[in-house]
Amino acid sequence: MSLKKALGRIRAGSNPSSDDEGSRNRSPVIGSPARRSFDNPRQSGDIGRRSGDSPRLSGLLHPKTDESVQSNSSSHRHSLGPIRSVKTLLNLDHHDEEELSDSSVPLNRDGTKMSKNQQRKHERQADQEARKKEIEEKEEASRQRQQEMEERAEKELSPEDKALYGVLPVNSYAGKWTHEKRANLRDVSNSDVGQEVVFRARVHHIRKVSAKLAFFLLRQQTTTIQGVLQEHGRVSPFFLYWAEHLDVEDVVVVRGVTQEPKAKQGEIIGATIHNIEISIHELHVEAHVDEALPFSVHEAEVSEAKEEHEKTGRVVVSDRARLASRVLDLRTTASQGIFRIQSGMCNLFRTYLDSQGFIEIHTPKLQGGATESGASVFKVDYFGRPAFLAQSPQLAKQMSISADFGRVYEIGPVFRAENSNTHRHLTEFTGMDLEMAIDEHYHEVLDMLDHTFKFIFKGVYERYRHEIDTIKEFFPHEDLAWLDETPRIPFAQAIRMLNESGYRDEKGEKLDENEDIGTKDEIALGRLIKEKYKTDFYVLDKFPASARPFYTMPDPEDPTVTNSFDIFLRGQEILSGAQRIHDAKTLTEKMEKMKVDPKSMEEYMQGFEWGAPPHGGGGIGMERMLMLLLALGDIRHATMYPRDPKSFPTRPPVKALRHPEASTMDPPWHGTDRAAAHVDLQPLEKLIANYGDASNTSWLEPRIQVWRDEHTGAAVGFCPMDHFAITVGDPLCHVSQYTKTMAGYLRYITKERRLKPLWLLVGADAEEVLATRFNWRTFSVAAEQRLDPSTNAAAHEHDVQRKIRHAEKEGVKVQDYPIDSPPPEDTRKKIDGRVQDWLKNRKGKQVHLTDVHPWQDIEHRQYHTATDKDGQIVCFVVMAQLSPDHGWQVKFALDLPGAPSGSIEMIVTHALKFIAQNGATNVTFGGGATSQFRPGHNLKGARVKVLSKAYHAIATELHLTNKSEFREKLGAKEDPVYVCYPPHGLGPSGVKAIMNFFEDDPSN
Repeated sequence: MSLKKALGRIRAGSNPSSDDEGSRNRSPVIGSPARRSFDNPRQSGDIGRRSGDSPRLSGLLHPKTDESVQSNSSSHRHSLGPIRSVKTLLNLDHHDEEELSDSSVPLNRDGTKMSKNQQRKHERQADQEARKKEIEEKEEASRQRQQEMEERAEKELSPEDKALYGVLPVNSYAGKWTHEKRANLRDVSNSDVGQEVVFRARVHHIRKVSAKLAFFLLRQQTTTIQGVLQEHGRVSPFFLYWAEHLDVEDVVVVRGVTQEPKAKQGEIIGATIHNIEISIHELHVEAHVDEALPFSVHEAEVSEAKEEHEKTGRVVVSDRARLASRVLDLRTTASQGIFRIQSGMCNLFRTYLDSQGFIEIHTPKLQGGATESGASVFKVDYFGRPAFLAQSPQLAKQMSISADFGRVYEIGPVFRAENSNTHRHLTEFTGMDLEMAIDEHYHEVLDMLDHTFKFIFKGVYERYRHEIDTIKEFFPHEDLAWLDETPRIPFAQAIRMLNESGYRDEKGEKLDENEDIGTKDEIALGRLIKEKYKTDFYVLDKFPASARPFYTMPDPEDPTVTNSFDIFLRGQEILSGAQRIHDAKTLTEKMEKMKVDPKSMEEYMQGFEWGAPPHGGGGIGMERMLMLLLALGDIRHATMYPRDPKSFPTRPPVKALRHPEASTMDPPWHGTDRAAAHVDLQPLEKLIANYGDASNTSWLEPRIQVWRDEHTGAAVGFCPMDHFAITVGDPLCHVSQYTKTMAGYLRYITKERRLKPLWLLVGADAEEVLATRFNWRTFSVAAEQRLDPSTNAAAHEHDVQRKIRHAEKEGVKVQDYPIDSPPPEDTRKKIDGRVQDWLKNRKGKQVHLTDVHPWQDIEHRQYHTATDKDGQIVCFVVMAQLSPDHGWQVKFALDLPGAPSGSIEMIVTHALKFIAQNGATNVTFGGGATSQFRPGHNLKGARVKVLSKAYHAIATELHLTNKSEFREKLGAKEDPVYVCYPPHGLGPSGVKAIMNFFEDDPSN
């Protein structure tokens, strides 16, 4: 059932079971019951209710109200329990509700007939065991099949046939050199049909058709071709079996024969080469993919524009994920085309200027003073003295003209310390600069630049038509339009054009003819010029002096403007140029006027003091020009490895650990082979104390399986559930190890366990990795409820203090058992008995992460009990020690049967004061549902709106936020945790798996 239909039924209160079966295809993760306890202390960090309370109420969380007066329908809805209610509302519960006959009802452990809830749980457990057994049998069958095929191949194949496939030795490139010709796939044509070819390629995609036939899409840079591997002749079934288990992106050497395709449509649609395919005769792996790929290049070939047009339902890899895994993204045909064109632009720039008498120079990027202004310069320590990274080669170019080189150019790095996080700014980019002596007019420079640009444009479209057409599939655009005579518009006239068109700035005012313009103004002007002149390429001349650096020559007739210009492409500036001041006295006066110290540029000034000819030049931002030429939308797509203000994020500090001997950064076996040295992995309990948060304490439960990284000992806990791996909480390792740890875990889950991963309740750092590195979708409907116990916010809450006073009057007293001093055995037995009393009196379904196991990991636990005047234990609190960053967790807080009112408030506030006195500054109650649905990464549009409305409706229906609201009275603040899932990884079955993971039936 769709989310919209589910939402409508929630609001209308209608019976969802009337919906048809086919409407169940789009169910949301409702509340993801993410760490919401529904008043069950079995959830990590929960506070329990006393027996006999309403399933919705808790002595601590809610006022004790009488809800006995309800309509029949309301009572029935409440009696279902929260999870059952959600399943009923969204039609996710497919259990047969028919009554079983007395004879068919199984018995429980006490020998009595099972309740309906017990029967459902029994059936679900049986289903899970059956599925688990089925998966294990398949895995074992797969292993046996692989072993059998390897053994048979060893016995049945001749050495010659074995040599047709396999993995080449890593160091096999210094032997006999045969000079065998390797094919470039772009050169393969119909005339080569029947010819043998040898080439290196990557495995782009594999499609197994049958046990005797498989198709391989092979990629060589921008070209893809279909390879056919069919059992025949010397191509054995063992060859085929081995090949179909290769990984995408493996580097292979292929030997085969070209042939015409046998496809029904007469051509191959899925490859760039449509009329030729390769019959594979030999296949060898040169490089294996060793870690899980965040996405495949085959997936990355799908652009947003292409998917919007074709609507195939394929995953679109986000720009963040692409840039986070740049090497993979650079393998796509679009990226390959972009950087071939970039290379061609530089070649064309050089070629034309060489033909015009220029020489290429290479200038230093370390300078003693700022080129433009001190505000945007990177400062470096140069042997204890200050130095700067060059903001441009400007000064060195001018000095070269003073040195009588006449005409010079350079292609090199430029550094700008500008904190501009926009689509067109970088902190490091490549400048294409030229400088030349002027004979009569500074427009000589402008003419040279104009001709250079047009030479580049023409050359790009002539040389790279194939690449441009490929790029257009990703970034749709029209070819660049330019005129033989480029429009040269005075700056003041351009501003008047904008003002006369009705354009206004952000303040609603006309633009000033004596002030520079911003990006939005440029784009608006570009539209006007395109409409009037039918060109994407034009010049603005005579910029105001206020918008130019100190070395720009002023206009001889009007000193408020300068002999300077900008060149624009598709409405955005790609070059700034000007005539320079070549007179030393005038230059000194201008520098002093603009508060630039001439003494800081003595070497530069000396060139003019010794005499320099009139000259001018300009600088092109190569990446910006490429971005605009190809309409890429973001300069980062035009930059091989972009550097912007967000590059080089601060590495998380390595803090002192509670157990240094259990570090994952420096594991106990560091520098040796762990297995050979017989060193055990770090104990999970110590990893939790070193790196864990509240969710990680649930990994000690029997149902949680734990994957370990053999190299670092890092851990990830998961629970197999309905063909999914439900993973809860952050990896147990240092934050800097998240990416590698997650990659290894996901590879294990998907490749070895053949489960679909879902990751719940992760913090911001882990969510960022899953979203940006692996292109997962993320959202938040829950948050850790954290507080600083030293602030004691509860002391100012009247209602809380009133209840505590009542408990004190009733004679309630609190006993503390600090860490390393657990309760004695007789006290433990009393506590266990009282916990059993509490468990027997629970009503309805429960949502939880952990069972009530108070004596688990005693080394990292602190205990508090509250007794009444008769000495009976009435409340019980367990505090769990977490990582140094996360402090402590209120693991369990049980309000036991018969406790006087206010007892639970009294013991919880006491426990918080107790750990505050010992220096704790961070405590979490565990998770609580939030009032709003928060989209994270890679979720947008209608899906967000529908999910948000659905969550709001169900959060209201089931009162999900009541517990969070109370915790706020104690000073708790929300720290969002996220639900994360791979593209297309969460449907109705995923929702059901999550719900089954969190729910529990206490009646069993």
